Amino acid sequence: MALTVSLADISVLLVEPSHMQAGLVSRMLEHQGVRHITVLDSGAAALAAMTEVARDGLVVISSLYLPDMAGTELVSAMRLDEDLEAVPFILISSETRPQVLEPVRQSGACSIVAKPFNEQQLSRALFAAADYLNPPADLDIAEVEGLRVLIVDDSMASRHHLRRLLEELGIEKITEAVNGKQAVELLLDTMVDLVITDYNMPEMDGRELTEYIRTQSWQNSVPVLMVTSEQNMGRLAAVERAGVSAICDKPFEAGSIRKLISESLTR
Repeated sequence: MALTVSLADISVLLVEPSHMQAGLVSRMLEHQGVRHITVLDSGAAALAAMTEVARDGLVVISSLYLPDMAGTELVSAMRLDEDLEAVPFILISSETRPQVLEPVRQSGACSIVAKPFNEQQLSRALFAAADYLNPPADLDIAEVEGLRVLIVDDSMASRHHLRRLLEELGIEKITEAVNGKQAVELLLDTMVDLVITDYNMPEMDGRELTEYIRTQSWQNSVPVLMVTSEQNMGRLAAVERAGVSAICDKPFEAGSIRKLISESLTR
């Protein structure tokens, strides 16, 4: 069995223009056992540093407001670079507006840590990043390699993030759709064992897709796992009534998504 990644094994690239905030976060990281911390004050410097260092065990922690770009732009640039797209990203911000944070939620980020925060909250985000880097345990089902999974999400970064997690589990038969309408077309003649879908999508959203699967599809018993940044409780309640098997928030922890997948498939 491969050794798991501990906090002492990871290297943190902290992108923070405030010397006071950088010092505070660095001390918290050291208290958590992180030994390798590099502090930079701009997005451009961070991207340059990431291309020059070994990315195994690298975690990026960034403020939202940087002198040359927003933290959302930094994570977007990382996800467009095939060498950086799998690097775990944690955003630290006092921003609460959904429209501002949405790019981070859709990017496959590990966590968003809200200011003000304490060491325990930062610790949870760190462990989520370390868990993403850890070799996962096998799902408790037979022949996981034969599972057929359909990912439905209009965000390319989210689809890639989910695909990586599934492939780490040994799941290779993965089909992607950019919205519910395309998923419906695929489900007409493509048999699947699990559907993982976003909620907010053009053409047909996740609730409408779930309702279609449960009431019209010949695959009406297939587990449907919804991974979403939607916060409206009324809308989420409607999704549950539509027959979704489980709901997971974005950004999600890798361990949580693996557990939900396992539970959905073994019911």
